[in-house]
Amino acid sequence: MFFSKSFGYALRSVLYVSAESEKQGKIPLEKIAEGLNVPRHFLGKVMKKLVKQGILSSQKGPNGGFFINDSTLQTPLIQFIHLTGEDDHFKSCVLRLRNCDASRPCPMHSRAEQLRDQWEEVFSKTLVSDLLNKDQPNYIDSIAIL
Repeated sequence: MFFSKSFGYALRSVLYVSAESEKQGKIPLEKIAEGLNVPRHFLGKVMKKLVKQGILSSQKGPNGGFFINDSTLQTPLIQFIHLTGEDDHFKSCVLRLRNCDASRPCPMHSRAEQLRDQWEEVFSKTLVSDLLNKDQPNYIDSIAIL
């Protein structure tokens, strides 16, 4: 199961803001992009979606930036999948056959269906707070693109 850059940027930026907001308060987009080593323009589009969905909050202006809110740490990872439009990972045929479903299964259907259900459960039950380990040495490096 592979996810897009949008999914990775969304999750990593929320982890970054969650880890750094205690020290820095509101974090500007430029600081997040630099800290994660990702393109600022593309990250800006992802961050706008995160704010719109209520996963993060933001404030404009010279002292503005992104910050966590009451729901940030309790956000399940499945919301990032919905946010980035990758729901089809749990519905599409693993062999990419057009007519694969329970009534017309492909050769991998039953095995893949079990795995998809397990992955969906993992993403539904794992919260942002479960991945946040800001006491880990080099935590920010572990979520940044090298």
